[in-house]
Amino acid sequence: MRVVAATHQDLEQHVKSGSFREDLYHRLNVIRVQIPALRERGEDIILLLNHFLAQASKELIADQKSLSEDVSNYLQTLDWPGNVRQLENASRWLTVMATGHEITLDDLPQDLKSSDTDANNSWESLLHQNMMQRLNRGDKRILDEVSPIFESIALNAALQKTGGRKKDAADLLGWGRNTLTRKLKELNIGEKNISEADKNG
Repeated sequence: MRVVAATHQDLEQHVKSGSFREDLYHRLNVIRVQIPALRERGEDIILLLNHFLAQASKELIADQKSLSEDVSNYLQTLDWPGNVRQLENASRWLTVMATGHEITLDDLPQDLKSSDTDANNSWESLLHQNMMQRLNRGDKRILDEVSPIFESIALNAALQKTGGRKKDAADLLGWGRNTLTRKLKELNIGEKNISEADKNG
């Protein structure tokens, strides 16, 4: 007899705590295959979704739905706590409930949408979505492009907050004044946001 077992639990920790039999653990732990969570292999999400959408269309005798680009990009940013089973269930739901041939963001079930709109539109969430879009289209050396944009936005905001006073802006950003001056040149930020006192001195 050959036994194939799967779990998302930390069996080693359960053995230490006494909640899982150690002898059974050693009988099962012969050849271990570690499968990363779905959120760690975003490139597989769309492949699996298209597979499950095709499968669902046959089983439910319905037209096969396709994913819009926006939906494809968005779904690859989700955590998918239910892993592949959640993905399969979502495909069945979309096959039945999506109104058109192409699935749009409005067609997604509520559990795939953020219940907190502000959290979903937070800068961290939007940045994460942007990063995933860049990675999915094969961009490389992403930080070379993104970091200067981020620094430029932060620097301009700090100068606006301080009325163009470089020393105060540098303090807000945690930089020395020389660093801020160097960044102004590197980022090609003009002097419109610099106070007259700083320009003259």
